[in-house]
Amino acid sequence: MKVLVIGGGGREHALCWKLKRSASVGEVVCAPGNPGIAADARCVPVGAEDIKGLMALATTEKPDLVVVGPEVPLVAGLGNRLREEGFAVFGPDKAAANLEGSKSFSKRLMYEAGVPTARFEVHVDVKEAIETIRSWGAPIVIKASGLAAGKGVIVAQTEKEAIDAVRGMLAGNSFGDAGSQVVIEEFLSGEEASCLFIVSGDTILPLASSQDHKALLDGDLGPNTGGMGAYSPAPCVTEIVAEQVLETIARPIIAALKKKGAEFIGTLYAGVMLTDEGPKALEFNVRFGDPECQPLMSRLKSDLGEVLLAAAEKRLDDVTLSWADGSALCVVVASDGYPGLFEKGQMIGGLDAVEAAGTTVFHAGTAEKDGAIVNAGGRVLGVTAVAASVRQAQRTVYDALAALDWPGGFYRKDIGYRAIVREER
Repeated sequence: MKVLVIGGGGREHALCWKLKRSASVGEVVCAPGNPGIAADARCVPVGAEDIKGLMALATTEKPDLVVVGPEVPLVAGLGNRLREEGFAVFGPDKAAANLEGSKSFSKRLMYEAGVPTARFEVHVDVKEAIETIRSWGAPIVIKASGLAAGKGVIVAQTEKEAIDAVRGMLAGNSFGDAGSQVVIEEFLSGEEASCLFIVSGDTILPLASSQDHKALLDGDLGPNTGGMGAYSPAPCVTEIVAEQVLETIARPIIAALKKKGAEFIGTLYAGVMLTDEGPKALEFNVRFGDPECQPLMSRLKSDLGEVLLAAAEKRLDDVTLSWADGSALCVVVASDGYPGLFEKGQMIGGLDAVEAAGTTVFHAGTAEKDGAIVNAGGRVLGVTAVAASVRQAQRTVYDALAALDWPGGFYRKDIGYRAIVREER
């Protein structure tokens, strides 16, 4: 079959890479793609947020399946438009995508569904938000309610930091429209894990566990980012924990969406805090995580095309997933300065040598200029390896990265450290 993938980041590269290697798939088309994706798919320069252009492209290409990678077109209703025209689509409709598009909607739905989560309040007024912060104390979590590319969450260690965050969002426009409404949450202690599911109506198929590192700096310090690395499986997600997340978080939230008339077809991503009281939901995304997708696709043995088409056609009951033994680990190489300002157009060399050292390099924020690969975004590369253990996969990636020739690149040196501690125990 022909598959059209929407998006141009590291997640979409991993999906295109895996689809190209699926026996059920004859051709992969990607819009807009990137220079790395071009090795695995035919790239067409139509932006992921250009709904009209994407509809015209689908009409021209006539794909058997459309896979929508990023959240923005899903929240904008691309899934609805495509289904109205008769396309098989992997990605939820607008109503279900609101689970990610609005954190205030998501938190309220969690409470309605009985999903264990942190206490919260929603505010649009700076003064009232500050009163809540002073009443609750710190540490405390401040979230921009709308889409903020994974960077709209501030874990404030002091009341002053929280108040500054609220003022920046509500009065200072620090996250644009995404921060016109803020969610203030109780701080939860524990270890965070990423639990992803393929969902098709009432059928929920868990993916292998994974864990990412959102903080910019080693030791999980510094500001939150879209993700600086990830690995799969996550040793902290035991079989018991996985079952708890499925039954107390995933099933209730999908049922609650259905009650509101929103049938979910796509990937449900539950960001979960493993607390002393059990797993609690931090947030939901409505697509594959990035960078979790990279290690997950590297470990998946099943035919991805068949799995996603079955979900789109509501045949997911017939599907089982098979995973490679061992572990996969991805280290994100970002532009120095990210998540703030950074310089674009820097030449990146040594990519062939990095891959020759036993890794797969997934491109995220790259472009081609005069025949060379240059950086064009904040998170630029996802260097990924599969090995018998997280420790071995980590060593493979960091040894390979020694061949990367990009002085303007930055990456954490400790991705996977929590899992490695558990392995060594």
